[in-house]
Amino acid sequence: MKILSIITKGLVATVSLAVLAVTAGGWWTYRTATDNLATDDVIVPDAQQPSANGSPLPLRREPRDTTILLVGLDSRTDDQGRPLPKDQLAQLQAGNATGEQNTDTMIVIHVPADPTKKAWGMSLPRDSYVDIAGGFGRHKLNSAYARAKVSAANKLRGQGKDAATVNREATTEGRRNLIATVNNLTGLRVDHYAEINLLGFSEITNSVGGVPVCLNAPVHDLYSGADFPAGQQTLQGVDALKFVRQRHGLTNGDLDRVRRQQAFLAGLANRMFSAGTLTDPTRITGLVNALTKTVVLDKGWDLLSFAQQLGGLSAGNIQFETIPTGRINLSTPSDGSAVEVNPDQVRQFVQGLLDPPVPPARGSRETPNAKKIETQEKVQKIASVEPINAGAIPCVD
Repeated sequence: MKILSIITKGLVATVSLAVLAVTAGGWWTYRTATDNLATDDVIVPDAQQPSANGSPLPLRREPRDTTILLVGLDSRTDDQGRPLPKDQLAQLQAGNATGEQNTDTMIVIHVPADPTKKAWGMSLPRDSYVDIAGGFGRHKLNSAYARAKVSAANKLRGQGKDAATVNREATTEGRRNLIATVNNLTGLRVDHYAEINLLGFSEITNSVGGVPVCLNAPVHDLYSGADFPAGQQTLQGVDALKFVRQRHGLTNGDLDRVRRQQAFLAGLANRMFSAGTLTDPTRITGLVNALTKTVVLDKGWDLLSFAQQLGGLSAGNIQFETIPTGRINLSTPSDGSAVEVNPDQVRQFVQGLLDPPVPPARGSRETPNAKKIETQEKVQKIASVEPINAGAIPCVD
C-alpha cells in the first residue's frame, strides 16, 4: 500500500528551523541542524530549466517574496537514499515498496514580502494530468520526478558511472524536473525546495507533541487504517499518516484527501505558533533530530533570512488553497484515471492569489481596483475546493 500525503509536515520543518534561527536559545540548535541537513542543488536558472512546449516564462515577483515547493516522497528510504530497517517499516505500517518514487503530495507555499498580504499554501493534486517538463509529454503530475530520474539514471549507467553516482545525480534531475513542471503549470518560479519522506513525517509529528484535527463524522477505512471518532482530537506518528492518506470512502477521493492535508496543516500552524512549542528544549531536540535524518532542502537556502521574512506571521494569516480542477475521473491513454486540469485556469487562479484586491481603510471612500475585484471573482468561481484558514481548527470529512 502506498503511503501518501507525507508533505504535510514539510511546513513545520522549514518554519521551525527559521524560528530557531532567531530565538535567543535556538541559535546553537539551529546551526547544529543546518550543518547536518541533507541538501541538493536543485534550483537552477530559468534558462536551464526544462520546459513544456509553449509554456510562458514564470511570473516574477518582487525579490523578497518567497515561493517554496514542499514535496512528500512515497519512499521507504532516509534522506540519503538508504532503505529503512524492517522494524521501522513495520512500526510505520508502510507495507512493501513498489520500486517507484512518486511525489504523492505537492504543496506550493508562498510567503509575500508585503506583511498586509496573506501567506498561502496551494495543493497540487498528485493525479493532475499535465505537461511534464523535459519532453515527457502529458502524464500525472506525481510522475514528473520519477520519469526524469529513471531517464537520467539510464544515461548515467550508459556512461559507466557507479551506482552511488547514478542514484545521486539522477535524483537531482528528478527533483529539478518536478520543479520545472510546477513552474510551467502555475506560472510561478519556485525559489526553494523541501522534501520529506515517510519516516520524517512520523518522527517530526511526534516531536511537536501531535497536531490537533477535527472530523465531521467518525471514519473507519481498511485501506489506510484510519479509524477515528468524530470531533476534535490530537494525532501523531502513524495515526497522523492514516489521517492524511485516506481517500477511500471519501466522496471526492484525492480532492477530499487534499482537504484533509490542508486541515492538518492548519492544525500544525496552530501548534507551531502556540506559546511554548519552540521554546521547549525537549521538543526542539526531538525536532532537530528528526529534521536532520529525513528532510532534504535546496542548497543555498538562507533560513535566517527566511526567518526574518516571516516576521510577525501568525496562523490566522495563512490560507490553504487547491488549484482548480475539472473531472476527477479523466480517462487517459496510458495513465488510467486522472484529474483534469486547465493550465490557463491554474495560472489565472495563481495570479488572483498573488495580487488580491485590498479592501479600503475604515472610513475611506476609496474602492479596490475594479480589475482586481473581477479577477478575484473569477478565482472564486473556478476554485474546486473551499480554502482553509489556519487561524482555527477546521472540521473536515
